[in-house]
Amino acid sequence: MAERVDTVLRAMTNDGAFRVIVVESTQTVRGANECQRAQGAETTVFGDLLTGTVLFRETMSPQLRVQGIAKPENGQGQLVADSHPSGDVRGLIQRRTGQPQVEIGCGSTLCMLRSLQNGSINQGIVGLGEKATISEGLMIYMQQSEQIVTMIAVGGVLGADGKISRAGGYLIQLLPGVPRGPLMVMTERLQDYQNIEPLLHRDDFSPRWLLSELLFKMDYTELQQSEIRFNCWCDELRVVASLATLPRSDLEELLAANEPLEIECDYCHKEYHIAPSQLRGLLDPN
Repeated sequence: MAERVDTVLRAMTNDGAFRVIVVESTQTVRGANECQRAQGAETTVFGDLLTGTVLFRETMSPQLRVQGIAKPENGQGQLVADSHPSGDVRGLIQRRTGQPQVEIGCGSTLCMLRSLQNGSINQGIVGLGEKATISEGLMIYMQQSEQIVTMIAVGGVLGADGKISRAGGYLIQLLPGVPRGPLMVMTERLQDYQNIEPLLHRDDFSPRWLLSELLFKMDYTELQQSEIRFNCWCDELRVVASLATLPRSDLEELLAANEPLEIECDYCHKEYHIAPSQLRGLLDPN
């Protein structure tokens, strides 16, 4: 049987009160976790960050790149999720030497970076809140940094093998100009959905099923469906371009051995071999 494709589904209630985005991110999260060799509790938190960053991009910058970064209070390492408008998603677990895993808990922070149309970067940082979850951190961020009333839940389920067996989430936003009455109704409806994990355990789980559950007996219109996947967009051109930012003295030092420079992508571990001639080209002002 073919593996299910991870899907993002967007909808809006017909009364114009809510924007809703739901996602299944199982294969995406699983791929990133395996590539980064996630361990223990790190596995689900990293997955939540990946799923949450996809939802954030879909609502704030659907045509631009977004990064989410979770850092522990002690500054020991960090988790990075990177969502591209093509649907490609990748992640990075940066551990300190000898550190078994990055522990995200009380006192941790969440940083969201999104590209703007003019090429600049918008950045905001918040604490994860009392529950110290990615879901709560994203809701705090949306309220404090974007001033948008948003309800978010992301989660993942571990299989018997310790790997992610299902991952997904949802985002519901109160649209501008709508009175708070609909929000109160929706908040009460979502009491049973604050923890999304029981829903992820269901055999019939899908983005469309989740959408119908969240908006039960409400009229809504599906707007767009798209796919996401774990995939890194590194290439040799980007590697060489990053080397071009080094000081001339550093490039000359790299050339001293007159041997190919071996560079590994931190996100996907693909190896690149940069020939001395390519490095010399970076020193040529023409």
